[in-house]
Amino acid sequence: MSGRVVVTGAAGFIGSHLVAALLDAGREVVGIDAFTPYYDPAAKRANVAGLAARDDWDGFRLVEGDLTRMRAERLERLVAGADAVVHEAGQPGVHLSWGRAFPAYLRHNVLATQRLLEACTKAGVRRLVAASSSSVYGDAPTYPTTEAAATNPVSPYGVTKLAAEQLCLAYARPGVSDMTAVMLRYFTVYGPGQRPDMAFHRFIEAAYQGRPITVYGDGEQRRDVTYVADAVRATVLAITAPATPDASAVVNVGGGRPVTVNQALDLVGQVTGRRLEMVHAPARPGDARHTGADGTRAEALLDWRAEVDLATGLAAQAARIAGHDRAPADIG
Repeated sequence: MSGRVVVTGAAGFIGSHLVAALLDAGREVVGIDAFTPYYDPAAKRANVAGLAARDDWDGFRLVEGDLTRMRAERLERLVAGADAVVHEAGQPGVHLSWGRAFPAYLRHNVLATQRLLEACTKAGVRRLVAASSSSVYGDAPTYPTTEAAATNPVSPYGVTKLAAEQLCLAYARPGVSDMTAVMLRYFTVYGPGQRPDMAFHRFIEAAYQGRPITVYGDGEQRRDVTYVADAVRATVLAITAPATPDASAVVNVGGGRPVTVNQALDLVGQVTGRRLEMVHAPARPGDARHTGADGTRAEALLDWRAEVDLATGLAAQAARIAGHDRAPADIG
């Protein structure tokens, strides 16, 4: 592989892993990141520092900027000539999307996407890969869930991710642009470098520190979880995947082996070697009861299926948090 790829959210959890994978593949990468305060900017700068330690660091250029505030002309110049644009930037977090925080979700998930799409259209970008979420399904009526299932998000966050998908489809239409768009519906991505607010990071950190772990609900809610290297591999494949008959597609990216929260906690205890103390709290608004990805389309369009099982992935994440990291290559 060669050529240039633009990655938004390049300093984030998935974004920084993606940049590394693209550099490994011989790509030149331009990263854009706003370093918003939701995700500790110091942690994101540590992600960038890890990239800077690479021998091929000179193939990566980082631009610090907010897609919603950047001048349209500058954004158009950044994406011009790119083989593809991968849109990983956004405002994450289901539980904080209610109430007064909602304008930030509109801004970073909807407006930022629309401004990027305008720039891509004007610059003649041919392929957009956009990070979406299993949250667009809400409480899906069937499991595993196919991409044809009705979308019925149960959180404001999910609503904004679905709106971003619809914007991508609107711009990637004949007569509007020559761009094809692939929207990847990630199912709970975890692994080394996971955002500190996410469940597995909190569980592992609490285990090492001997603190109680709060379990919301009965712990029998089921989650399809995806190791970050698997999610990144699907994203790289989406950059060059042949266009589908309708030009654009949504694709589930899930581990394919849903587990309950209680089962995941058992594994956390095993990989950390700690006895866990759990306290229960009421289920939180916006949490789907179960998630599960049907991977048929991912296999057909991307020739992709998940490879890393949860026990192996959690061991790698726990090693990072404990300070004796294991590289993804060690656990493939």
